[in-house]
Amino acid sequence: MTKFSDLELDPRVLQAVVESGYETPTPIQAQAIPPALRGQDVLGIAQTGTGKTAGFTLPMITLLGQGRARARMPRSLVLAPTRELAAQVAESFDKYAKYTKLTKALLIGGVSFGDQDKLIDRGVDVLIATPGRLLDHFERGKLLLTGVQIMVVDEADRMLDMGFIPDIERIFQMTPKTRQTLFFSATMAPEIERITNAFLNNPAKIEVARQATANTSIEQKLFAFSPTRKDRSFTEKRAVLRALIKAEGEALTNAIVFCNRKMDVDVVAKSLKAHGFHAAPIHGDLDQSVRTKTLDEFRDGALRLLIASDVAARGLDIPAVSHVFNFDVPSHPEDYVHRIGRTGRAGRLGKAFSISVPADDKYLAAIEHLVKAQIPRAALPAGALDDASDNSDRSRGGSSRSASSGRGGSGRGPRGSVLPSARGDVKPRDVMPVIETTEPDEPTLVQPAPSRASQDRPTTERPPRQSADRSSPTERRPELRPDHRADHRSESRSDSRSDSRSDRPYRSSYPGQYERVVGMGDHVPDFILRSFRVPEPTPDEDEGENNAA
Repeated sequence: MTKFSDLELDPRVLQAVVESGYETPTPIQAQAIPPALRGQDVLGIAQTGTGKTAGFTLPMITLLGQGRARARMPRSLVLAPTRELAAQVAESFDKYAKYTKLTKALLIGGVSFGDQDKLIDRGVDVLIATPGRLLDHFERGKLLLTGVQIMVVDEADRMLDMGFIPDIERIFQMTPKTRQTLFFSATMAPEIERITNAFLNNPAKIEVARQATANTSIEQKLFAFSPTRKDRSFTEKRAVLRALIKAEGEALTNAIVFCNRKMDVDVVAKSLKAHGFHAAPIHGDLDQSVRTKTLDEFRDGALRLLIASDVAARGLDIPAVSHVFNFDVPSHPEDYVHRIGRTGRAGRLGKAFSISVPADDKYLAAIEHLVKAQIPRAALPAGALDDASDNSDRSRGGSSRSASSGRGGSGRGPRGSVLPSARGDVKPRDVMPVIETTEPDEPTLVQPAPSRASQDRPTTERPPRQSADRSSPTERRPELRPDHRADHRSESRSDSRSDSRSDRPYRSSYPGQYERVVGMGDHVPDFILRSFRVPEPTPDEDEGENNAA
């Protein structure tokens, strides 16, 4: 059996490997390290969790043992698709290069450019970066790639999924053609094969496992069910997830729960926390400091359930993950292999449970076609859906809608008005007093002024013109019944003195609905009681106006 001591690594690197507790390399490491040490390009194809990171880190540290970096010109470059994977590569470099004087810089988003510029200006031997942040530094004139001797592309198929292939091609063109390239991927899509043919020079192709195969140490189960209603699918899937977690009991030391969408990650995490589980979300929209803190807590065992998007599906080395739950069946079949590869690592046993509904059948068929095997079906735990009622699902702060509440929520009728049954101060209509409105004897609309033609025609029986004396405004007011104003003011005073608003009358706005009658209070402004009707002039006044004209 091959050991690390047989691979002609630098003695300082061997010492760091032994102190890390490793003696025997994995198949991908045993086959990739020798050609890499000879300076040959390497194309490695292996499933996730097989030790690909050490497969390129160890020979790279050995080859860079002699030489010195220059300012803004790194000697080697490692490209990773996500911040978490780039940070993990940096941690591996620190662990295996601790007895050397090699320097490194980590270029990822969420960190200030100033701190990263200072590291680059001093000169680094190893530059670890995500494609986007690397190009940002290059376009700002802070970085030159003409001194790169070794270039590593990790998780190339994930680069393809995230749309980084054009950036990868551009970065390849900015590096010298004499560089050594180490190219690693879990699957070999046609686009990945095209890049390897274009930028790798007679590589040593290493395939330690059939492409897109799951680790045999992982126990897989599929829990399929049909929701009671289509709009209840999301709620009932959360109930099934909680039931599965409870059914595993103490055997579940920690677990990663994968969702397809970032917004679902937050909702599932809140739901689990509301039901007493220790869970936290992680996805691409969170700040880098929050993502790093959450991952550290999960690695240290302080966090039991990590609710994640596919940002955590690739390359993260968390050896002791006991369970993986696919809350959503992945839409890309390759993602299934990477998700369940988070458990059962380094020879350990693991469990991968998937929850599916009839809408996921086409995705399941694609997954089973890719892995060339059928995922074993299993029955739901007893009473798994008993906890799926809207009242028990507290993840959204009481915003779940029941079937009888309508769009506006409980007690809301059409147009968002409040139904009588939802208001305790509304009495039945047959006992509710209703204000009778009376039509005025005369219209109070403003009449248009008479034209010249109408002034020339004689008129008869014109009403007497009211006085325009401003000192007596009450003479221009419409005639009110003496008891009308008194009744109005007495009702207003009684309403203002009432301790309960339920005694006020209601007026029907449309059938089946009630609304309060809001008055003017104790004081009615005078202008409300004024008449704006313009009376027609008398014949005598018309004649006087014509003579004056």
